[in-house]
Amino acid sequence: MASIPIEEGVVHNVPDDLRKAFLSDPELLEKWNKLTPLSRNEWICWVTIVKQDKTRKEHLIRLQEEIIEGKKRPCCWPGCPHRNPMAKKWFK
Repeated sequence: MASIPIEEGVVHNVPDDLRKAFLSDPELLEKWNKLTPLSRNEWICWVTIVKQDKTRKEHLIRLQEEIIEGKKRPCCWPGCPHRNPMAKKWFK
């Protein structure tokens, strides 16, 4: 059986915890791979930029639910500060 690749973001790579979620849910992986590289980048940054493990786990769960629902990007997110200089003002 051929392995399905997990597409990355523009700036960010898929972290291990997110990779595990994709490998355990074929529907999630299929929808993830159909997102644009910029959309994937926003989701990865949104999950990884948080400081607390509890918040990261919450973001992982929400990412899985919302991508399955068809959402393309995280809601109420100013954007990846690593890619978009205008978003940096929201992060200290």
